[in-house]
Order: sequence, then structure tokens, then C-alpha cells
Amino acid sequence: MARLGLGGMDENKEKNVDSLARKLSGVSSCDAHGPLVSSYNDRIRPLLDAVDELRRLKVMQEGIQLPTIVVVGDQSSGKSSVLESLAGISLPRGQGICTRVPLIMRLQNLPDHLLPPELHLEFLGKTIPTDEAHVSEAIHLATDEIAGDGKGISQTPLTLVVKKNGVPDLTMVDLPGITRVPVHGQPQDIYEQISNIIMEYIKPEESIILNVLSATVDFPTCESIRMSQQVDKTGQRTLAVVTKADKAPEGLFEKVTSDDVNIGLGYVCVRNRIGEESYNEARMEEARLFKAHPLLARIDKSMVGIPVLAQRLVHVQAMIISKCLPDIVKKINDKLNANLSELNKMPRHISSVAEAMTAYVQVIGLSKESLKKILMRGEFDEYPDDKEMHCTARLAELLNNYSEQLQKSTGVDGTDGNFLMEEIKVLEEAKAMWLPNFVPRSAFLAVLQRKVNKISDKPVQLIAEVWNYIEKVVTEVLMHHCENYPQLHSSIRRAAQSVVSKMKDKSTERVLEMVEMEKLTDYTCDPEYMTLWSKLMEKNNEFTEIMDDYSEPTTLDIEGFGKIEVGHLRAFPKDIRDQAFDMKMRITAYWKIVLKRLVDSMALHLLLSVRNLVGKDMETVMVSEVMSPEHGGGIERMLEESPSVAMKRERLQKSVKLLKDSQKVIGMIMDKIAINVD
Repeated sequence: MARLGLGGMDENKEKNVDSLARKLSGVSSCDAHGPLVSSYNDRIRPLLDAVDELRRLKVMQEGIQLPTIVVVGDQSSGKSSVLESLAGISLPRGQGICTRVPLIMRLQNLPDHLLPPELHLEFLGKTIPTDEAHVSEAIHLATDEIAGDGKGISQTPLTLVVKKNGVPDLTMVDLPGITRVPVHGQPQDIYEQISNIIMEYIKPEESIILNVLSATVDFPTCESIRMSQQVDKTGQRTLAVVTKADKAPEGLFEKVTSDDVNIGLGYVCVRNRIGEESYNEARMEEARLFKAHPLLARIDKSMVGIPVLAQRLVHVQAMIISKCLPDIVKKINDKLNANLSELNKMPRHISSVAEAMTAYVQVIGLSKESLKKILMRGEFDEYPDDKEMHCTARLAELLNNYSEQLQKSTGVDGTDGNFLMEEIKVLEEAKAMWLPNFVPRSAFLAVLQRKVNKISDKPVQLIAEVWNYIEKVVTEVLMHHCENYPQLHSSIRRAAQSVVSKMKDKSTERVLEMVEMEKLTDYTCDPEYMTLWSKLMEKNNEFTEIMDDYSEPTTLDIEGFGKIEVGHLRAFPKDIRDQAFDMKMRITAYWKIVLKRLVDSMALHLLLSVRNLVGKDMETVMVSEVMSPEHGGGIERMLEESPSVAMKRERLQKSVKLLKDSQKVIGMIMDKIAINVD
């Protein structure tokens, strides 16, 4: 059995609950000829009181189901007669639906037979005392107040408490009888309304279904059987009581022994009270009937009579309570802890500008720390499953894609049969009166500028992608940390957009400068340039031989270019060809340096920009945005708690109070049962 773990409950009390539950679950079947009061009522009474008090506190509103005996049956099946016999009081009787609201009947045995019965009704927050002579009328008036004075029904429950000597310690919920055809004054959807109420009560696994069946009907055709089978297919939660046995004794023995409808907890057959019979007279007549009637006497004595039904219900009730109570306590604790945690996460109500400023600074501080973790340190513990918030990884992907796009956008020149043709055209236009076989710098720069112009849009595109992504991240983090201040959301979003827009403009200006610098001149101190150029120029002699010897093949294999066709270059003068080859190899070697520089400089710039954004720029803009009078005084707006937050706070506070009261109820019951367990 699960441990209780109730806050404030010591270990001995927890053991007491487990011990009592084991004792209750081990009780044998009750004596069929015994009184209505079980011999172990004293032991179950405290636990039943606890469940009843939890029901009164409406703990089921917190999604915590309570063990309940639910009484269902078709209209005129004899439900009221059965409950009257168990309680020893008169309930509303008549044609049509007598029970129009869920009637919670709490029966409690008074050990002293000299004490007068105590009866009262609880509904709509009121407690109305009554007595045996007037209880039926009191129920009728209370029902009219709850459901109206017509023939409609309501889901609002009415509780009847009966404290009387000789009654079993039971709590049952009597539901409206099932009817398919509305009569005058009833709503047209009366069947659907009743069905919804019944399903709400019998669906939880904690509910025991007491299905009242008339012996005069075929059990499989009963609507109440069909409903109970929908939620309890094996019948392990269903107990059937068969009424009007004296009206239809033929075949009843076969009905209750063949069990064609899966009644897992068995059948109990009873005789209804007739006319002005007292309850004692009715019990005596019932006993004589099942003993003397030739057909009914065949039914086992453990399956007949109101006393047997009472004992069976008390036993089943003990079993379900002993099974469910530890889980109920655990659910109360878990729900209370969860609500307290959620309540503690909510901001305390702000009553001054100083408190508002402190709270706002805290929002900024928490946001900055979160952004440092995800944008700079690569720590994703706050967003473990949201890959879009794994920022360092996403930024690295954007930079890698940018590098690949730079490589693809330029490609390898001269592999399409036009090797060196661009260089030759530029050289011919750069002729001047200077020494021959000398590569003019103006020609080199012209080719370089053309290549840079081809990729000049790529850095700007990257900047747009990066800052659009960062804006989403910053907004997400800020909104998360100020979710309890919806009055600031518009200012926060505006601040995030403003600061990112400024950073984006700065970055765009910076990368445009980078592109212009690459077009301005040709410079590097990177030794890789000379190394690569020298390696490429090793093919110069082979190129010259192909140009001079017409018997040689006209293809040249150069690393980075592959096999290229050069036969078309024999038509040009040797000095132009040699200059063009030299310039091509220089451009090729230098272009690798340019691309590397564009990627590395971009990475360093973005890292610095992100650090500046998180370190100072964001805080400055956010404070300015919220404090600015032109934006409505955001700090002052923090004093106005939004309706949604106020409603959430009130809901959690009510829930916490209810659950704490429930804990207190359980704790007090544990004190009472300690002696019984010993």
C-alpha cells in the first residue's frame, strides 16, 4: 500500500492508516441475519467521516476523485424504496422523477438507542434541520430551490445527513431515475441531462455502482445496466439490488445466478415496503417471503434482504475507502505542493513605484542572465527541448551556411572553356607605356572588384538573418520573464525590437564597410597567399609547353580547377598569355584569403555585437522605453495587476486553502483512528 506522506503527519499516524486499511480490507462477508449496523462501524466511521468532509469541502473540484457509492436505476425501479429501507425514513415518492438532483445520503449510526434521530439538509451553503416526519417535504422544498419548482433536473447536489440508531454507516449518492420519454413540464433533452449526470458520477474508478433493478423487467434491457457497462465492462465495480421480488418471483433465481450482465459484486434481492408497514414489519415480511416462498427460497440467504444489502454495502465501502484513501492523501499533497509552487512563482502584488522599479530591474537581470547562457555560453538548461533557443548552435549553423554560400556563389572561373579570357580582356584594356610582361595592378584590382561585387549581397543577407533570429530569441526571453506583468508586454516588445533594430543597422553598416575594404585594395600578410600562389605557378612551365608545342594535348590539370581546356589561348601573344596565367593564379590564391577574412571578420563582429547587446545596450533601451513618459509610464502601469493575473492568484489561493483544509481533515481523522488501530 502506498505511503501517505501527508504534510505534518508523523510516521506513526501513517502506519495507523495503513494498518486500519489492511484490517478493513480483510473483513469477511457479513452475517446475512445480523443487524443493519456492522460490527466494524466504529473502525470505518472515522475514515468515512474524512471522505464525507472532503466531499463537503468540494475537493473533487481539484480533480481528486473520492470513493463513492452511486445509486442508479431506471425510473420506477424502486430506488427510493431501497434507500428508505436502509435509512429508515420516508423519501419523496410519486409518479415521474422523484429525485431531480444528486442526493448525497450520509447515514451515521448512533450507538445509544435512547438518543433521538438527528436529520438535516445541506445545500447552497445552507444547513436546514428537519425530522423524520418532515424530511420528505424538506427534500422536496430544497429540490425546488435548487432545480426550480418544475420537473427539470440540476447537477447541484443536495446532502441529507441522517444520524440514527440502527442505520448502517454509509454514504451514497442517489441520482435521478433514467427516463427516455419526457412528460409534460420536462425538458425535451431530459434523457441526455440525466445520462450526463450519471456518467459524471459512475465514470471515476473510485465509484461503486449500486444498480437498482426491478425483478419485473429483463435485466439486459435496463438502461442503467447499459450505462454501467460502458464504464465498468467487467462489472468489478457494480453491485445489483433487485427490487419487487414478491411481484415477479418466477425466474428470479435463474436471473441472479446466471448473471448475464456481468455484476461483479453480486446481487441482493429485496422486498419493498408496502403501504403503511413499519420498517420492522417490512423486514419481518421480507424474511418470511424469502424463507417460505417456493421459488424465492431457492436463492441463497447471503443474497437476500435489506440487512444483507446494508452489510454488503458497508463492506464494499470499507474496501474502496481502504484502497483509495492513501492515493487521495498523496494527490492532495501533490496538488497542494504544485499550487504553492505556482503561487510562489507569481510576483507579489506591487503597491509602490519603488517596488515596481525593483521588480522591473529583476526582470531585466533575469533576462540578461538567460540571454548570456543561451547566446554566449551555450547553456540550454532553461530550454532543453526547444532547439530554436539553442542559440550558439543555431548561430554557428547560420555562419557555416554563409561560408558555403560564399564558396558556391563564386565557383571556379575558367572551367567552361573560357580559361583566362576574362584576365586577357582586362589586361588588354590596361595597356600602358611601361615595361612588358608586368601585371598591371589596375587589372588585378578590376578582376578582384568584379568577384567581390558578385558576393556583396551575402554578408548583408546574413546580418538580416542573424538579427531577425536574435530578435525572436530576445523577445521570447523577455516575455517569459515578464509573463506576470502583461501590462508591460507592449513596452517590452517595443524595446526588444528597438534595440535589435539598432544593432542590425550597425552591423549592416559594418559589413558594407568590410565589402568596400575588400574592393579597395589587395593586401594580406597571410603567408598562405604566397604558398598557394607558388604551388599554382608550378603549372606555368607545363602551360607554356602546351602553348608552344602544338603536338601536346590541349588540356591542363590544375589543383582547384581540375582539367581545363587551354587550346583556345594559342591564338594570343605569349606575353599576354603569361601575364593572364600569373594574374589568374594570384587572384585564385588571394580570393581564398578574402573569403576567409569575410567569414572570420563576420564571426568576430557578431560575437562582439551579441556581447554588447546583452551587456549594456538592451538594458539601456529597455529602461528608456519603459520610463519614457511618451509611452505611458510603464513602471506606473506595473501597479495595475491585470485581471488574468488577479484571477489566477485568487484561484490558486482558494485552491491552496481548500487543500490545506483537506490536509487538516485527514490529520484530525488520523488522531481519532490511532486508538482503533492499536
